[in-house]
Amino acid sequence: MSRHRTGAETERLRKYRPDIQGMRAVAIMMVVSMHCGILDIHGGVDVSFVLSGFLIGGQLFAEIEKTGKVSLTKFWARRFRRLTPPMAVVIVGTAALAWVYGSPLKFRDFMADGLAASLSFMNWRLVETGTDYFANDGSQSPYQHFWSLAIEEQFYVVAPLVLVAMVWISRKIFRNRALVALFLMAVIGGSSYLGWAQTAENQPLAYFSTHTRIWEITCGVLLALAAPLAARMNRGVAAVVSWLGLGTVLVTAMLITEHTPLPGYAVAGPVIGAVMVIAGGCANPRFGAERLLDNPVLDFVGNVSYGWYLTHWPLLVLWPSITDREFSFQDRLRVAVLSFLVAVLLHYVVERRFKKNVQWVARPWKGVFTGGFTTAGTAGAMVLATIIPLNLATSSGSTLGVGFTSQASVEEAVQRTKLSATVQGALQDAPKSHSTHGCIDDFEVTTFTMRDGCVAGDPDGAKTLVLMGDSHAWQWNDVYHEIGEELGVRVVTITKGGCSPQVYRIVNPNVNRAYTECDTWRESAFAELKKIKPDVLVIADRARQEANRTGAKAAFEVFKDTGAQLVYMTDTPQPGRNVPDCLATHMDNTALCNRKQWQALEYTEFRAMEREVAEEYGAEIIDTTPAFCAVDVCPAVIGDQIVYFDNSHITSSYSKTLKPFLQPALEEVLNKA
Repeated sequence: MSRHRTGAETERLRKYRPDIQGMRAVAIMMVVSMHCGILDIHGGVDVSFVLSGFLIGGQLFAEIEKTGKVSLTKFWARRFRRLTPPMAVVIVGTAALAWVYGSPLKFRDFMADGLAASLSFMNWRLVETGTDYFANDGSQSPYQHFWSLAIEEQFYVVAPLVLVAMVWISRKIFRNRALVALFLMAVIGGSSYLGWAQTAENQPLAYFSTHTRIWEITCGVLLALAAPLAARMNRGVAAVVSWLGLGTVLVTAMLITEHTPLPGYAVAGPVIGAVMVIAGGCANPRFGAERLLDNPVLDFVGNVSYGWYLTHWPLLVLWPSITDREFSFQDRLRVAVLSFLVAVLLHYVVERRFKKNVQWVARPWKGVFTGGFTTAGTAGAMVLATIIPLNLATSSGSTLGVGFTSQASVEEAVQRTKLSATVQGALQDAPKSHSTHGCIDDFEVTTFTMRDGCVAGDPDGAKTLVLMGDSHAWQWNDVYHEIGEELGVRVVTITKGGCSPQVYRIVNPNVNRAYTECDTWRESAFAELKKIKPDVLVIADRARQEANRTGAKAAFEVFKDTGAQLVYMTDTPQPGRNVPDCLATHMDNTALCNRKQWQALEYTEFRAMEREVAEEYGAEIIDTTPAFCAVDVCPAVIGDQIVYFDNSHITSSYSKTLKPFLQPALEEVLNKA
């Protein structure tokens, strides 16, 4: 398996690679720039995966070649002394920040995330919760970025065991590294195929799971195996390869956008580019990309890159709560700079101290024990944090509280700045105040099926009213149920999350692709409408930028053909942030959770267009804005009711108080039917 190396090859296969240190700096700057919204550039994590695979693979192969085995205690001690102490500091420090500045409603979920991060399975927790990594709606966890570290640490646990076994088998069969290379290529092929295939079916699984990402690290390991061959490359060719690799990383990273289906095929660009930079650098060419990458600035950034990765994301997520203001571009720059300074401090005070600890080098078992103890201690701290009593009042049956009574109640709400005891008591239950009647289909559903759960109001009513739309129609279900019961009307719900009933081509942000499930579902829903033959058809959907007059008219042609009296409800205002979280952190100044009407009524031109089309087809218009906004402000609390249960949808409890607002208009339409 081993062979004698020439002096030239030994000189080329250097122990320290300035180009890799420079690429480490490039990767972290790409990550921070993308996360902070400074540059729309992607692929930094993918480059880091390749670098980690090459460095760790190189260490393992060198030890195997020298001794025929791998000292697991030494290997794991090296990993623990580099990774665990800074990680523990950031996990615990983030918990403290979340307690002081974050929403009490999310604190326990955050601590559960911190526990997952400390035990290195954060990526699987994100898969379980179906997290959209690129969401910008306040749903992000300050521990979300630990997903990539979890994959690397899972690799560190398994890789030495697998590689030692494969090297031993390869020696027995081929007496060289052929079987190891074949095994690594099989992992790369299988994992990359799974990542590509799963992106369209289950984007969170494809993005966060180990088996769909491990190919990127394995590319680095395979390159480490082939490093002696790469070192024999012609230096002129090697220089060209390294420059082309750096260009590939940067160009493909800029071509990837937040709308690109990831990981999919797109991450291959940064991965291949990183492989080319490293492979070219193996030959140590005089005029390669190292000429640019080897400089004091990138060297310093590379040294603190781990700490910068750890610190920038928690600050980014918690910064709006810390500053109590809209998150501006200047704030994003502040987060990038401040997190870098904290990373420098973390590097010199924590990371270097443990990394250079002589005892850990001389007695590896101490490093393993200390790492395990630190991990257990951090995990224990997260568990203890989940049982800390939250600084919130308990529920006091506030769902019975008064909400909307008239326009005057909305005007009065604009002037209020403190939460009543009733509203404080409702805070913990507010995120769960969803509609309990009617039905809504999930993202995966492609065909609407009529079922008992979709019927509300009076099931035996003489007249049938259909409420059709997306989740902004579903949010009205409970009040429609009460109106239907009182008026003796059968209410049928036909709704699907994120799917406009109007014929728009929608891109679903959860998978970053065309929402084809909506297109097929809509067709089946139209067919069901013709069967039902409703007396009244109410259309409600979220205002969206995909809206167009052609699609709206196509839908209203179908609606008109049903023969039903048509009603179009204008979309509810958008609060712009998670309202229960905001109220929980600003109980003495709830005005910070209100929004200006011009901001809340987003996509005004599309709203106006949809309303015009509805009027062209004879629909009655129910303008919902007066029930939510007054004097140019849309308050988060009206009366004793929290208006929204998240950053978009109204609470069931508030919707029920709008019965006097809706019922007269609906009753008039029903009388015409």
